[in-house]
Amino acid sequence: MSRIGFIGTGHIAAPIARLMAAKGHQISVTERNAKVSAALKAELGVTVAAPQAVIDTSDIVFLCLRPHIAAEALDPLTFRADQQIVSVMAAVSAEHLAALCAPASDFVQTIPLGFLETGGCPMAAFGNDRLLAELFEPENPVIKVADEAALNAHFAICAMVPGILDLMATGAEWLGDATGDADGAEFYTTQLMAGFLASMEKGTSGRLAQERDALATEGTLSLQMTDALKDGGAHKALRSALGAIGKRLES
Repeated sequence: MSRIGFIGTGHIAAPIARLMAAKGHQISVTERNAKVSAALKAELGVTVAAPQAVIDTSDIVFLCLRPHIAAEALDPLTFRADQQIVSVMAAVSAEHLAALCAPASDFVQTIPLGFLETGGCPMAAFGNDRLLAELFEPENPVIKVADEAALNAHFAICAMVPGILDLMATGAEWLGDATGDADGAEFYTTQLMAGFLASMEKGTSGRLAQERDALATEGTLSLQMTDALKDGGAHKALRSALGAIGKRLES
């Protein structure tokens, strides 16, 4: 088992820390977000320490900072050449990461979401994907990407999650208004989508379109919905948003 430290302790670091602790690793976290770090200490018995102390006592260091404060937070810290670094920070390039963490040189950049704690979260990996697989598989599949451009594209797709939740919230609100049961409407909407996606065959290009077309046949309510979204510019808006997010990550 490894000694794993977290620089930045927020909504992404917390579920990773819980999963790593469940696998038997020794965990230390920084005080940044004191409420979360205190809760992890009470729940898991993790060590809470200053950032340099976390680094000094860790073999593997997770960087879970907001990108705009990464340089400010990491510049004063000293890493070791033998340490392995896992960055979950969007828009912090490999080159910049290497400069901030020198002399450490063993890196992997990835994109986790909180549900990885219960498994099933795909993790795009640029860099040392073997390290990520050792830590997160088999519960969470690791998907190696070829370069930073591909990693950034996966970051952009992750931004679809709140976008889809936003649409689902609108649908659930509509259903709640129609039925008078807001709680039941949200449960039904959420379970409908979760159940369908869980049962769907995955891993082959075109499956999403095939499943869509199997439902949206001539004269159906499903076709009325897909046509309305297309005619209303939903797909154009999505591509535009993904393109804009991609450009933001590049810069």
